[in-house]
Amino acid sequence: MHVMPLLLLIAGSAAVAGAARRTPVPAPLLLVAAGLVVSYVPGVPEYTLDPHVVLPLLLPPLLYTAATDSSYLDLRAQVRPVALLSVGYVLFATFAVGWAAYVLVPDLSLTAALVLGAVVAPPDAVAATAVARRVGLPSRVTTILQGESLVNDATAITAYKVALAAAVGEGATWAGGIGEFLLAALGGIGVGLVLMVPIHWMRTHLKEALLQNSLSLLTPFFAYAVAEQVHASGVLAVVVVALYLGHRNWEVDFATRLQEEAVWKMVAFILESAVFALIGLQLPVILKGLGEYEGVSAAWYAVVLFVIVVATRFAWVYPATFLPRLLSARIREREENPTWKGSFVISWAGMRGVVSLAIAFSIPLTVHDGEDFPGRNMILFLTFTTVIGTLVVQGLTLPPLIRMLKLPGRDEQAETLAEANAQAQASRAAERRLEELLADERNTLPPPLADRLRTVLERRRNAVWERLGQVNTVTGETVDDTYRRLSREMISAEREVFVRLRDARHIDDEMLRTLLRRLDLEEAAAFREAA
Repeated sequence: MHVMPLLLLIAGSAAVAGAARRTPVPAPLLLVAAGLVVSYVPGVPEYTLDPHVVLPLLLPPLLYTAATDSSYLDLRAQVRPVALLSVGYVLFATFAVGWAAYVLVPDLSLTAALVLGAVVAPPDAVAATAVARRVGLPSRVTTILQGESLVNDATAITAYKVALAAAVGEGATWAGGIGEFLLAALGGIGVGLVLMVPIHWMRTHLKEALLQNSLSLLTPFFAYAVAEQVHASGVLAVVVVALYLGHRNWEVDFATRLQEEAVWKMVAFILESAVFALIGLQLPVILKGLGEYEGVSAAWYAVVLFVIVVATRFAWVYPATFLPRLLSARIREREENPTWKGSFVISWAGMRGVVSLAIAFSIPLTVHDGEDFPGRNMILFLTFTTVIGTLVVQGLTLPPLIRMLKLPGRDEQAETLAEANAQAQASRAAERRLEELLADERNTLPPPLADRLRTVLERRRNAVWERLGQVNTVTGETVDDTYRRLSREMISAEREVFVRLRDARHIDDEMLRTLLRRLDLEEAAAFREAA
């Protein structure tokens, strides 16, 4: 892809994603729709998803951001349902959807149909995270969906490789397929376990925030490449490393954390926007190769397969959720009781995305004897329609479905109370440490400065409790909100003076940047509770 089309893609998708924030429509859906429309505008270049770009260059950073934002402890608590979805469901969907496609589509061989089943089996990490973030799902449901989407790509890619080997006549066997799956899974986890400790050691020992964040940006690509080099799962390697680094992120310097959060938010925003726009832009490419099939028949196959994909997820989720509880008293004791509503949302939230399309585009044009791959164009078309169908139908209906089911959301009052209790304990420890330090003559401070330290500590402790208190009847603000607003107004007044002095040539630009950075840090400190 040339530079200008790439720049147009990034700028256009970012603009659409920014506009989506002002509408009730989730950004992924608006981006896909925009891609579909723009794909037929005269003069727009043809964008083809290259699996050699998507899988090693786009997938690792997207997985990395999703995994570092996840909770290792929450995922560990939900490891059984996550494993049943990310491994069990993907394999079940591969065979169920593959068999249905074999029966439905004439001239599609069983092995080629299983390739299609593996391609459309995994719900997408980007889609699941984007929609879950927008609709505010309960924490347990969100954890399960995020955990599934982090791991299921590895299962699907391995299943795809086995089905593809069978389709091109390379003599794949069940034993060989299981062995390849175990090698990819255990190898990917092993690579992640080997890399995570030295990478974290480097992060904590590099002294420059810029160097630490450069390492952060390289980490997902490096982990993915190392794992793929030894024929292991790059997806699992990235996830393992990211979960470990996210869990130990508190050990990194504060400047690195501030910079890293801003950098990765920007990277995730650009990549997610471009990925969803690319999905819509594939329509001309897909239809161009569909010439050998009748339009009505192809549309009928697409509708039926979409229904089968949705039904297959329901057919797996409910038994996988409730049967283990019926059969095991230990599971009933250790895990909270799931509800049919939560299972319904998990079943309906199986949006497919760019990974399915990227895998489909990696299907070779010909097999080893020079013949065309059987049914490749139909597989591409059905993958595309399934991705679009799940994103549009399920993505649009998920928010009203959650409201209709009246799923309990996050208990903000309880979370604020827990935060206040944690802050109170930390503040008491800080007070004791401060008094110990001030008692040492080497740490003598003038009384105003010592009082300032105590005041800052008291302010930090009280800020959370004030969020539980009464609001201002005139403005609707808490005391803490009013404090932050007034603080920002004061800082804005100082900032305007600094700029005016620079414009009058009383200070230079270098001094202005120094003064503005100092104000920025103060403003960030004043607003830290609002994040």
